[in-house]
Amino acid sequence: MLDKIINALQKNNIGHYLIKEEITESVELFFIRRRLDIRREKNVHDYSLTVYRDFEKDGKKMRGSSAIGIYNGMTAEEIEEAIKEANYAASFVCNPYYELPKGRKEDFIPSASKLASLSLAESAMLMTEALFAEDKGEDVYLNSAEMFLEKSTVHVLNSEGIDISYDKYTAKGEFVAQCPAPQDVETYQSFHYTEPDTKALKEKVKYTLETTKARAAAETAPKSGEYKVIISGPFVSTIFDYYLERSSASLIYPGYSNFTKGSKVQGEKVTGDLLTMELIANEPYSAEGIKLIDRPLVTAGELETIHGNSRFSYYLNTEPTGIYSQIKVQGGSKSFGEMKSGKYLHVVNFSDFQMDSFSGHFGGEIRLAFLCDGETVTPVTGGSINGSILDTQGNLTLSKELQKEEGYEGPFAIAFEKVNVAGI
Repeated sequence: MLDKIINALQKNNIGHYLIKEEITESVELFFIRRRLDIRREKNVHDYSLTVYRDFEKDGKKMRGSSAIGIYNGMTAEEIEEAIKEANYAASFVCNPYYELPKGRKEDFIPSASKLASLSLAESAMLMTEALFAEDKGEDVYLNSAEMFLEKSTVHVLNSEGIDISYDKYTAKGEFVAQCPAPQDVETYQSFHYTEPDTKALKEKVKYTLETTKARAAAETAPKSGEYKVIISGPFVSTIFDYYLERSSASLIYPGYSNFTKGSKVQGEKVTGDLLTMELIANEPYSAEGIKLIDRPLVTAGELETIHGNSRFSYYLNTEPTGIYSQIKVQGGSKSFGEMKSGKYLHVVNFSDFQMDSFSGHFGGEIRLAFLCDGETVTPVTGGSINGSILDTQGNLTLSKELQKEEGYEGPFAIAFEKVNVAGI
């Protein structure tokens, strides 16, 4: 198939291109309660192609691009027709000229994950045992679950000499916890691991079962007002997306972000925890074939790296680092227990929680929180929080305790002072 694609590119005089080939093998399990309902295996072979077209507009050199998918069942004629259409579409994309990353053929890089030492079926059995290890009760339980064990072999090559390949493994899925009484409620939860982290999965299930039971007992919303708000669990990583995205070349170049290397990303006056963040290379190469390495992003509140793909990095005249999807954040100054002192609203689950990286606003509808008046802790549900990282980032408190979620390793909890809560 690669030969067919390259032949079609040459036939149409397309001199600049990027091809990504990915073979994904998977074992997939679907459960109703603890009973296996469906088991299936898949082997999918996909190709994606980006063609680049150079032209001039108003005397300026442009480089347009267009991406398409190519499938194994396509004939040589169908591939050629798809490439012709992509090349035509690229002529309407008026991006200023930029250079594509250059490279050479590199040796295959095998995954260092412990999942690689097991078959997908063996890994599925191991993770399934962990999934149901804490599901012991009848008052609160897992009513359904899905498990996906995947091995992906990735091959990236371009017209500038890049030719790299590697494989990667993931254990991922989702489950729904249910507590029928005193209210019948459900909690959705997902998981994603690149190692057979059975301990983390057990803890996630146990925590979800406990909070689902608490949600069933929650009846009222908190009163409207300003609170010390603590957010814990998977929602914490959403806060740090602000700094990851604001430090990207794709936001800095068009002026959406004013970050520069050396910027104090939390402002000049910081009385709380200073942020130290790292870009983590969770794959050997980016989608463009750029070598990924661990890089310091923010150190003690100061920006160290502007990161991005080849296009926007070229525009800013910075090193093309590749696009990262994993960050590591240093733990904070207080334990989670110390953070829960005095009066606070501890939100453990949202119906939806979002961070706007353009404005810095964050917010979400409260599905479950624990309200402490200084003495008594009461489960509450309903209402919403609405805050701005620009108003709160100077006085953040991060927990010493850490967690691992998809794309994130860092504090389990984060606390904000004086956040608006809309309630009753």
